[in-house]
Amino acid sequence: MEHLRIPGPTPCPPQPLQAMARQMINHRGGEFGRIVNEVTANLKKLFQTEGDVFLLTGSGTGGLEAAVVNTLSPGDKVLSVSIGVFGDRFATIAETFGAEVIRLCFEWGKAADADAIRRKLQSEPDIKAVLVTHNETSTGVTNDLAEISSVVKEFDKLLLVDAVSSLGSINLPVDQWRCDVTVTGSQKGWMVPPGLAMVSVSKQAWQAHAAAKMPRFYWDFSKAKSYLEKGQTPWTPAISTVFALEVSLKMMLDEGLPNIVDRHVRLGKMAREGAKSLGLPLFAEEKYASNTVTSVAAAGGLDIVKMLKIIREEHHIVLGGGQLKLSGKIFRIGHLGWVNEADIEAVISALKVVLPQAGFRR
Repeated sequence: MEHLRIPGPTPCPPQPLQAMARQMINHRGGEFGRIVNEVTANLKKLFQTEGDVFLLTGSGTGGLEAAVVNTLSPGDKVLSVSIGVFGDRFATIAETFGAEVIRLCFEWGKAADADAIRRKLQSEPDIKAVLVTHNETSTGVTNDLAEISSVVKEFDKLLLVDAVSSLGSINLPVDQWRCDVTVTGSQKGWMVPPGLAMVSVSKQAWQAHAAAKMPRFYWDFSKAKSYLEKGQTPWTPAISTVFALEVSLKMMLDEGLPNIVDRHVRLGKMAREGAKSLGLPLFAEEKYASNTVTSVAAAGGLDIVKMLKIIREEHHIVLGGGQLKLSGKIFRIGHLGWVNEADIEAVISALKVVLPQAGFRR
């Protein structure tokens, strides 16, 4: 069996997988209503919010589209804060639906500069919303969302957050940081297969929703809210994934959110120190290095493509490569969700053997 160490989909514990083997139930019936209400209540605890939380059947990208179309109108001016592939994607979604997107891009491997965001908001007072990625898996960088939120709310702007690879693994108190729409995905730190996007919606986001004119049907938060009041979802949900999420959320609450966050801090540090001990440089600025994915730069003649092939075929460990302009220049070690110290030790031990085979010389 392959040891999957990419930033998602992530390995799943046996309990959620076993729950998925259950027979189908009526998604308009009382049993599903009980499950979806319990899942929603437990998600609110882990989102650290008193606001609305909805299950959407789709990927994290679907959740990002939902965030955009539920709060904005064509022609609205939007500030996109991007530090990598997924920040760029968030901006492209908004552009696709007619927003006027101002792109504030930072060097890949670096975090966003809150002062630069402040200057842009000062110079463009009619900006309505700010799009930001909390944890950028393409570069292995975590933005200082608390600081960014503080700046955004100085100007009373909407804050739409891609938390696909952070929520449930990295601390993100949605209400305290005044995030208006926050999006995550089931296949990341939540320890279940792909199929669900989970979103939180603030009071300010609901006010924006009332005036938003972008086209929406499948992703309409109003429909999600009205159906949730009946213990349902508007459209046929990914029932098996909801079964799994019911189980995984209980596991997460049993561990406790502070303990989950601390575990990811330990594993992130362990992965970074392990890579450096082998003589490999980190790609991400270490002050902002992610605790859910570690990005490692090529050095010493290392052929990353060859290395990824050898470690997969001979050690059954699957690591992530670089995306777009980082292809062949970095590799990524995923460590979020169902993961422990032994998993990281296995990766570092295998790399020690494989690196010389792939041309690396210290």
